[in-house]
Amino acid sequence: MKKIYWFMLIFYIGLYILPLSFRPLIIPDEFRYAEIPREMIASGDWAGPHLNGLHYYEKPVMGYWLTAISLRLCGENAFGVRLPSALAAGICAAMVLALMRRFHGRRGAAFLSAFILLTSLEFYAIAMFAVLDGPLTLFVTLAMGMFYFAYQEINPKKRAVFLVLFGLFCGLAFMTKGFLALALPVLVIVPFLFWEKRAKELLRFAWLPLLTAILVVLPWALSIHRSDPDFWHYFFWVEHMQRFFSNHPQHPQPFWYFIPVILAGLLPWSGLLPVVIKEISFKEFRDPLFRFAMGWFIFPFLFFSASHGKLITYILPCFPPLAMLFAIGLVKALESGRHKLFVIITIGMATVAVLTAGVLLFSQLSGFLGVKVFGANETWKWVLVCGAILTAGSIWLLSIRTADSWKRIALFGAAPLCFLIGSHFILPELTLASKAPEAFLRQQAGRIGPDTLLVSDEKLAKAVCWVYGRNNVLLLEQAGELSYGLSYKDSGERLLNMAQFNSLVAEEKNKGRIALFIGNNLYAEFEKQMPLPAHKEQYGDFIFFQF
Repeated sequence: MKKIYWFMLIFYIGLYILPLSFRPLIIPDEFRYAEIPREMIASGDWAGPHLNGLHYYEKPVMGYWLTAISLRLCGENAFGVRLPSALAAGICAAMVLALMRRFHGRRGAAFLSAFILLTSLEFYAIAMFAVLDGPLTLFVTLAMGMFYFAYQEINPKKRAVFLVLFGLFCGLAFMTKGFLALALPVLVIVPFLFWEKRAKELLRFAWLPLLTAILVVLPWALSIHRSDPDFWHYFFWVEHMQRFFSNHPQHPQPFWYFIPVILAGLLPWSGLLPVVIKEISFKEFRDPLFRFAMGWFIFPFLFFSASHGKLITYILPCFPPLAMLFAIGLVKALESGRHKLFVIITIGMATVAVLTAGVLLFSQLSGFLGVKVFGANETWKWVLVCGAILTAGSIWLLSIRTADSWKRIALFGAAPLCFLIGSHFILPELTLASKAPEAFLRQQAGRIGPDTLLVSDEKLAKAVCWVYGRNNVLLLEQAGELSYGLSYKDSGERLLNMAQFNSLVAEEKNKGRIALFIGNNLYAEFEKQMPLPAHKEQYGDFIFFQF
């Protein structure tokens, strides 16, 4: 067992921690969740989030605090920005492993559940980016785990400790992403206790964690209210109620949107869904842990599906219980010796991998799809992609020739690892030229002085703030997600239209004190109205002007 634990730790570090700095930060999310903590550190204001010096109240502070701590420890770089998300993934896997090891009897199910979670495509992809869904999933997973430990605990003192920890993590989840974090445990626990015919214990389970959560949240809640009484009005009504029920949401998607997201996000394991379904019987439904995992997956899934606005990352809290359910079904299939369906599916997946590599290869050589993903000087990237896909197919075929059941399932899950690791190196130049402006911005650093007026479109503003360590960038034409912050009187004249920008340039004529960063779209719209620059440079979608 010690060897397996060490293997899992080394596997996690190699897959999740070491690659964090290989890719540049991506707009808009990563620069947003990097810049807000940077401004917290610089200003010393840890209560109210600010972006570009403006009030930014879309989320509470815990996610920003975690990143700020990471930046203090690791420096202001991509590794420090992404480390909290990667650590959150590892701790989630450890919680899943602990639950399965303590409460599920089948050998190997605990390690398989953690392995499934860590090698699932979406879980891995989100852990490699600086977004708040990772820390939210961490605290929700820890909260759900602590509740189940309390539910199964007979000793009153130990149960109280678990309930306090449950409340602690609920409070931290609330401080990461708001009221959603309180809704998810309720959606799971109430039906579960009714299913277990222990609904009378709701009040006994509720009061201690509720009190703990309040005590965790209260100091910051009072602090932000003193700092800005409008925070709770905006955060509750605009960011929660209007977003959830709006007929014109920010990211509108149909009710069924998360079904293909889950199936794609759980790859390669979702390919074995028929095996899992076939092995699940009424015996599993008599297991409290299985019931708990079912509710933990189904009710949040329905909740997220009911929201009018949806993003791929929202569904992340459903992956830990789904990994547990898959592990239960797959272990039963391994122990039963019924491998025929597994073999058929694995051959099918290997065939799809070979066909996918062939289509990519043919497309790159002929351009028959109308566009080449990789440019002429990126041959090594698409060769790497094709090689990684073919490697996955080869390992899948190897897995069905392996007699040992556990080696077979280990090879199945390990097959895409070359692709996961290689993904950090294969971003096409087209993507970098439209989503990764940091290197281009740093090239202009010699032209940016302490007294240079920085002007940017809303798309690039967060990156400009991060690269130059500024929180006073003027916005051109677009306010975007900074609209709320600009409504404050102390925001000053931070939003310029093109006429105002031209006047500013005229006032500073021939001084070289104005730097403008905009994207191609805004430039195409206002090109004829712009004054003549003293200097211009462009990289992909990003354009720099000096006046």
